[in-house]
Amino acid sequence: VQLQASGGGLVQSGGSLRLSCAASGITFSIYRMGWYRQAPGKQRDLVATITKFGTTDYYLDSVKGRFTISRDNAKNTVRLQMNSLKPEDTAVYYCWGSTGREYWGQGTKVTVSS
Repeated sequence: VQLQASGGGLVQSGGSLRLSCAASGITFSIYRMGWYRQAPGKQRDLVATITKFGTTDYYLDSVKGRFTISRDNAKNTVRLQMNSLKPEDTAVYYCWGSTGREYWGQGTKVTVSS
């Protein structure tokens, strides 16, 4: 099982990034997928989730209206479009999948400069 996250980087405040997570080794279409993030010295927080049917069912309050999660079951991919980025969005972002059993990706680092 592999969840390969990509798309992180350095961006100025107000900018945008799109994270992608390519899944392999699982039947992607039956998994609820999502993104977590962990800032330095802080706990890992759930950012957004999307059901196997493509319905978005959770956003962290601080990202509502700025981030959009989506999935493409034909490509075994989940994405996180991040707009209007703020320095407080700086973190390592982890792809996550679950049917009850959970899987995690390796993380991709997002740095937002002020």
